[in-house]
Amino acid sequence: MKIAARHPVSKGRLSRSRLRELTGPLTAELVQEPGEFGLGRVPARLKPDSTTNLVCGFCSTGCGLTAHLRNGQAVNLSAAVEYPVNRGLACPKGWEALTPLSAADRATTPLLRNPFSGAMDAIGWEHALQVFTARFKRLMDQHGPESVGVLSTGQICTEEMAFLGALFKFGMGGLHCDSNTRQCMATSHVAYKQSFGFDAPPYAYADFEESDVLVFVGSNLCVAHPIMWQRVLRNPHRPEIIVVDPRKTETAMAATQHLAIKPRSDLVLLYGVANALTARGSVKREFVDKHTSGFEEFAAFVREFTPETVCAATGLNRAEFERFVASISGGARVSFWWTMGVNQGHESTRTAQALINLALMTGNIGRPGTGANSITGQCNAMGSRLFANATSLLGGRDFLNAKHRVEVAEILDIPLRRIPNRNSLAYDQIVERVRDGRMKGLWVIATNPSHSWIDHNALNEALDKLDFLVVQDLYTTTETARHADLLLPAAGWGEKEGTFINSERRLGLVKKVSRAPGQALADFHIFRLVAHYWGCGDLFREWTSPQAAFQILKRLSVGQPCDFSGIENYSHLDRSGGIQWPFAASHADTPEAAANERRLFADGRFYHSDGKARFIFEAPRPAVEQPDSEYPFALLTGRGSSAQWHTLTRTNKSEILRRLGPSELQIEIHPSDARDLGLRAGGRAHVVSRRGSLVATTLITATIQRGHVFLPMHDASTNGLTLAVFDPYSRQPGYKFCAVRLEPLKKHDGRT
Repeated sequence: MKIAARHPVSKGRLSRSRLRELTGPLTAELVQEPGEFGLGRVPARLKPDSTTNLVCGFCSTGCGLTAHLRNGQAVNLSAAVEYPVNRGLACPKGWEALTPLSAADRATTPLLRNPFSGAMDAIGWEHALQVFTARFKRLMDQHGPESVGVLSTGQICTEEMAFLGALFKFGMGGLHCDSNTRQCMATSHVAYKQSFGFDAPPYAYADFEESDVLVFVGSNLCVAHPIMWQRVLRNPHRPEIIVVDPRKTETAMAATQHLAIKPRSDLVLLYGVANALTARGSVKREFVDKHTSGFEEFAAFVREFTPETVCAATGLNRAEFERFVASISGGARVSFWWTMGVNQGHESTRTAQALINLALMTGNIGRPGTGANSITGQCNAMGSRLFANATSLLGGRDFLNAKHRVEVAEILDIPLRRIPNRNSLAYDQIVERVRDGRMKGLWVIATNPSHSWIDHNALNEALDKLDFLVVQDLYTTTETARHADLLLPAAGWGEKEGTFINSERRLGLVKKVSRAPGQALADFHIFRLVAHYWGCGDLFREWTSPQAAFQILKRLSVGQPCDFSGIENYSHLDRSGGIQWPFAASHADTPEAAANERRLFADGRFYHSDGKARFIFEAPRPAVEQPDSEYPFALLTGRGSSAQWHTLTRTNKSEILRRLGPSELQIEIHPSDARDLGLRAGGRAHVVSRRGSLVATTLITATIQRGHVFLPMHDASTNGLTLAVFDPYSRQPGYKFCAVRLEPLKKHDGRT
């Protein structure tokens, strides 16, 4: 049972001017101080009734949207016609991005749980920050600095991510800080870092249009990233489009080849393709010998993955496999793409690297229409990977590297001793410490793990064991917010300024085009308040605004592969339509840097000390949980519709988006399996795993294979079923596969 601490007495109230200095405008009633990009009522350079462009805050595509302003407030959105990412297109989420900001359940004032009634009582910011500071400091004093942790997000601005990570680790003295990027992109981060020497997605979106063969593995691009799919459809080369996915997704339906493999057999398939390409003589030896290391060992390793072995493991027939290999072998410009179907698996890092290996051995990297191309999930997961200061030091550096720690200390002008020489625990390890009682306090920012975390029933039991849980979010009603002891109301996308980094490494600008309700503050300003009340504000005296923080991030990027020091300021980003890194100051005037879309590794040099990429491989391992007589079905999970986003925290606020997705949870099942179980279309089924159960409406469809069922990730009950298994290198959860059973609901249970 949680026991509330006494509220500390303030040692001195902040003056109104000092509070405004720390936070900017607190409410619509306070003075609106216009900044160049809208810290006030309207950007100073804009007329009250005009338009301005900003980057969307949902997925990693990073589309440009045009906000239409009336009296300085955004009243509508449209797709930005000239923005190089989407070129006048937007998915349903982008068109409706303003709607969630006006939801009735917005958090408008700090809330503190009453220890007697259990209710959440409204309090002021000063009281909230006093409680925050006293409670966390007490836990750290009593149980050590590792007794508190942070779970953050890929949804806030890069400047905010960097500030949070620096504040928690360098200012507050904490260590264990991770973000929900761990759930979507940790695999690609680790795979690229190990293979290339740095987390560096090599492509530009132009490659969608310039490939003659596109291979999508575990990616339903049509639904998950519909604007990227539109770029594919603009390809003038009549490309071969190959989809590797157990389910016949919308993308697979549009493909020229669909390889409906058995779940979790993709690593065997890719090793078999590598072996077959070697046997065909399709290896680009000049490129491999000059620019890579480890190929001979890799070629010897994959010899055991014969066509017979591959077909037995994957369920493909020989003709399907041979056609796949021939397409890659015969392509002049082959690009390999993957998303969560690869990233969210028990051996996901090696699977991603198997795709990287195929690109390297065939020389399909660094040229137009090629690449080993991970498609990011959240709008700023790429910013999180580089600058969140979670398990990587700022700017893609390493906490274990003494030279890197010295660089960061000097750039930030802070004592070296404040920078940890150890890595943070990963998300799942933080959760495990909460479960076993070693972690007493948790600060959750802009994420909803009570819904999204794998096997979340166990997580929610653990949250109730915490002595102190702080949730910083837009809404009071999220599943996680309902567990909070203290709720801090945050401004959302469109109510603050900063930058996002999209899948193709493009920095795009977020602007304030709407007022945050009540006393809700931008995350950046909340972090400034925390620093002030904690007593470490002097360490962050230069972090006065997002624009000031952006200049700090530029300095942190210098000399790193992600160097963007050539970007002058937010105005430069705005007039350029975003800028891809690298964009170093020393090369900013070159024609290549000026190009609107750029890819990496055109010179064949990678980021390891020898300049070479590495072939990395490992024997495949069976999935931890297999279907059996008690749980005979393989449960697959994924995106439900292009109108839904993650935990529905925002998209469910829009009636339009709700109408574009199913009104109730549906489970897809093959007609033969439905007939065998006595399930009828539109009927109700009880779905049970070893961890939980749910009720879903039956959707009978041949797009799912026999022995498989599919549930969308967006429903909160789905992750009551999933199995908490993690890739050993990326620590990313394996959401995509576990065993379940189905049965019709009985009428006498009160269910139909």
